Amino acid sequence: MSDACGCGHDEPDTGAEAEEHEPERLWEVSELRFAAVSGAFLLAAFIAGQTGSPWQVERVLEALALLAGAYTFVPSTIKRLFKGKIGVGTLMTIAAVGAVILGEVGEAAMLAFLFSIAEGLEEYSLARTRRGLRALLNLVPEEATVLREGTETVLAPAELRVGDLMLVKPGERIATDGIIRSGRTALDLSAITGESVPVEAGPDTEVFAGAINGTGVLEVEVTTTAENNSLARIVRIVEAEQSRKGASQRLADRIAKPLVPGVMIAAVLIAAIGSLFGDPVTWIERALVVLVAASPCALAISVPVSVVAAIGKASKFGVLVKGGAALEALGAVRAIALDKTGTLTANRPAVVDVATTGGATREQVLDLAAALEARSEHPLARAILDAVDEVVPAAEVEAVTGAGLTGRREGRTIRLGRPGWLDAGPLADEVARMQAAGATAVLVEDDGTVIGAIAVRDELRPEAAEVVARLRRSGYDVAMLTGDNQITAAALAKEVGIETVHADLRPEDKARIVAELRTHRSTAMVGDGVNDAPALATADLGIAMGAMGTDVAIETADVALMGEDLRHLPQALDHARRSRRIMLQNVGLSIALITVLMPLALFGVLGLAAVVLVHEVAEVVVIANGVRAGRTKGLQLTTGDNRPAPVPATVGTPS
Repeated sequence: MSDACGCGHDEPDTGAEAEEHEPERLWEVSELRFAAVSGAFLLAAFIAGQTGSPWQVERVLEALALLAGAYTFVPSTIKRLFKGKIGVGTLMTIAAVGAVILGEVGEAAMLAFLFSIAEGLEEYSLARTRRGLRALLNLVPEEATVLREGTETVLAPAELRVGDLMLVKPGERIATDGIIRSGRTALDLSAITGESVPVEAGPDTEVFAGAINGTGVLEVEVTTTAENNSLARIVRIVEAEQSRKGASQRLADRIAKPLVPGVMIAAVLIAAIGSLFGDPVTWIERALVVLVAASPCALAISVPVSVVAAIGKASKFGVLVKGGAALEALGAVRAIALDKTGTLTANRPAVVDVATTGGATREQVLDLAAALEARSEHPLARAILDAVDEVVPAAEVEAVTGAGLTGRREGRTIRLGRPGWLDAGPLADEVARMQAAGATAVLVEDDGTVIGAIAVRDELRPEAAEVVARLRRSGYDVAMLTGDNQITAAALAKEVGIETVHADLRPEDKARIVAELRTHRSTAMVGDGVNDAPALATADLGIAMGAMGTDVAIETADVALMGEDLRHLPQALDHARRSRRIMLQNVGLSIALITVLMPLALFGVLGLAAVVLVHEVAEVVVIANGVRAGRTKGLQLTTGDNRPAPVPATVGTPS
């Protein structure tokens, strides 16, 4: 509950306590149960009045209705008053007490009845979305099979230890994070990351809790315990971050907090001044009605409901949004800065071309290159090593920072490095062609003579061009930021449809350019969360790719795409835009309501019952409108030819 609202419980339940008491149906919400009791007594009082029963019976029934309804907010209001906190519950309590003093017990009971309904609906909507998030944990199976001393043992996931070897049979869910040690399969990650297509996995592949094994039998080494696996970590992060408030929420608080004491002062002045020039009873009653009319609870609860509903929905299609501030910033973004490696590309470099000279063969060039790269940690090393069948490492290998590698092979000096450090000689045209095609070119030298050039390229994601086109159609400015050379970056940018390219960048350069972009439009940076960390932090909003396996991505960015499908980016942006519109609708409606009701109450056009009815119905309306943010329709990935892709299974709902 918002502090500004001042209604409901003092603090929201968290952890096991919240999970234990989480209402799943409307009648399980305690506020709604008390509202039902209050309504029953009100109905009985109405019937008693219509059937000529003694007036004492009607008053007793109204008093019981008041007590049942007031129980949902008066105790918490009193507790907050002792802590020095004044909220809308304070206004409601004073109004109810004042109505009773004026003999309008039935009006006070109606106020308490309707307010308790609004309280209950808010609690239900928040609980519903919290349930959806924690349903991630239900993806973990109840049992796991481990191999210990050659024997299969069935355990609860909580009993798994790091280093255990899990046996995962076809169709089973993986109980916790681990690394495949034997077996091959296709993993269904749809409920976790939103990936619509099963992902191939084999030895040394990292797997995550909740993934569904395909047709192969796997032996998986446990790398994290159940309480610290990827699903549990994500749930903890999001539940903690949901307390962050977006700009609209802060606006609601700024309006509501001064409004509460301001309205109380105004009510006192209305009662005092009116009593000097008119009937004191009439003006005290009007002051109380104004007090109720100015209640900002609809304003205070409207945005939190929208935020929690929208975040819960986003988590179901593979987007981790870290709180209301991140959601609202995502909806306000108008420019996108995309990192190349790992974002537009798959971050899996491969050898795409080999040029030779001086009678050397392709195999000889790759053999010498692999001999040096076998001792290297350079990102391109794996691509070259994967291109050869057998590697004979070179001796005396040394790295030349920013240039390449040198070593010895059969008494000859061999070198591998970038053009400029090594002279391309007769291969200059081939190197230029490779770079123009978007590849990184390295030269191979054998005993002082260049014998070949190798083109390594990190291929674009198949959906990259589609995503960029969709972003541009939606009105976003799109730019590429990369540490690659200008020629390679320009070639890839042209292929994917990006016109603005910033190349040869260091991490601090990316942060500087993002800061410049922010001066023109609200900018989001999309990167892998490691070398892009400064830019992610500098942007109005940081978006990380592949958060299921990257702690840095989750910690640095405001939003994380849990899968590897870039199409989740425009999907998340569309969802956030719509959610932000709903928030602004609620804020506008709430302010308009207060603006209209206060003068009507002051001049006696509306009495207490009418104001209570209008105000509480409006609260129900803004809550219902906020819940719409969690019922977004039409969010669907498309294939490369713009046909709808299979809709990912959502968390906590039938797929």
